Amino acid sequence: MVAMTSTAHSNPCVLPADPAPWTLYLLECRNGALYAGITNNLKARYQAHLAGNGAKYTRSNPPVAILATAEFPDRSSASKAEWAIKQQPRHKKREAVRDFG
Repeated sequence: MVAMTSTAHSNPCVLPADPAPWTLYLLECRNGALYAGITNNLKARYQAHLAGNGAKYTRSNPPVAILATAEFPDRSSASKAEWAIKQQPRHKKREAVRDFG
């Protein structure tokens, strides 16, 4: 029989203190199109879009500005909001993101 001991250092399950909020963002692309996406690190994601390492769409249509953002507590709610934004006609997308924020 093997004796089991428990110490603070032997526990491999360490939970993060607070998960980062998820951000819904709306970009204006060089061609005038609007692009909606979600991330838990907006600065890094925007830099990836600028560098051509973001979404397939923004590789050929680079962003020129972040038009609007809204924060959500988890990925699920951010994904649902992103889907709702993508269903809107172009002229309502900015207004729709503001409604979430």
